[in-house]
Amino acid sequence: MKNSLRATFKRGSMAGVATAGAAALLLTGCGAAPEASTATQTASDFKGCIVSDSGGFDDQSFNQSSYEGLKKAEKDLGIKTAEAESKTNNDFEPNLRAMVAAGCNLTITVGFLLGDATKAQATANPDKHFAIIDFGYETPVANVKPIIYDTAQAAFLAGYLAAGTTKTGTVATFGGIKIPTVTIFMDGYADGVKYYNEKKGKNVKVLGWDKAKQDGSFTGDFEKQDKGKQFTQNFLDQGADIVMPVAGPVGKGAGAALQEAKAAGKDVKLIWVDSDGFLTAPDYKDIMLSSVMKQMGEAVETVVKQDKDGQFTNKPYIGTLANDGVQLAPFHDMDAQVPAELKSELDQIKKDIADGKLKVESAASPKA
Repeated sequence: MKNSLRATFKRGSMAGVATAGAAALLLTGCGAAPEASTATQTASDFKGCIVSDSGGFDDQSFNQSSYEGLKKAEKDLGIKTAEAESKTNNDFEPNLRAMVAAGCNLTITVGFLLGDATKAQATANPDKHFAIIDFGYETPVANVKPIIYDTAQAAFLAGYLAAGTTKTGTVATFGGIKIPTVTIFMDGYADGVKYYNEKKGKNVKVLGWDKAKQDGSFTGDFEKQDKGKQFTQNFLDQGADIVMPVAGPVGKGAGAALQEAKAAGKDVKLIWVDSDGFLTAPDYKDIMLSSVMKQMGEAVETVVKQDKDGQFTNKPYIGTLANDGVQLAPFHDMDAQVPAELKSELDQIKKDIADGKLKVESAASPKA
């Protein structure tokens, strides 16, 4: 790609996930922000860069959305860009070093798993700026800006939607790795179903996650689609007709299982996460009910522009329903299958959450 530096490595396992930094499990950005940088740079002199996690830039999920945000900034702002695509966890540090060597002014790192590597390179290069998506540091790093999302809010809407449209009275969810940026979706989803049950006097069941026990179904990685397919088939066998995978590319396995069920005559649906799956995972649009979106592209472009204009700080960007940082995607081809009354209820719930009248709580929710 033009103005890009792509690092390619042999794909490997997800070993080493535990090194992502136990202390950083708290998705917080507490602490005083440093003085904003005041050195505005011309677009031609500014270089914005990005490093993916092992899902790659074509994951049809958060890596892809973040990458598209940087490419949009390149087009809109006229900046230079570079990227490095990680194939395994062992690629994170070399890829970050490559971005520093390439002269990047700001390097965006995508995902919780890059927390330690980003901190290490930021500490070693205090004159460079970094931003990390889906991760916050318990002790803020002066030159790293967290881009984090209260996805429990939008997932709450997805849970209410699922409960309001299920035909079997059973819905499901599963995760990739049991980390806060995954369980926050599952918490919101379960609470949305619970809220529907309370309001309607129903008993819609959720398979795959018990919020009270913080226990549920996880494939153990973000790569093996066959696991996602098997998990989904198990849920279908237990009566679920709507499934929300929170597992990056593993979600494609869920889509495949649901498509096979649909071909066999079952009325089943998929809820995507991170991006609008109808657009980013079009292979599954015939079963796509909606998506829990993080507006990552918009956030990336905003942070890049701020840095170019000399307005960088390490104060976290937190996406919420109130600032449109998280959203429930349009229903697209499924629109006619969502009753008007349910749409109105979802609109009111969104307003109540945004206004603070309805509290959506998750142990993984970020705090300013």
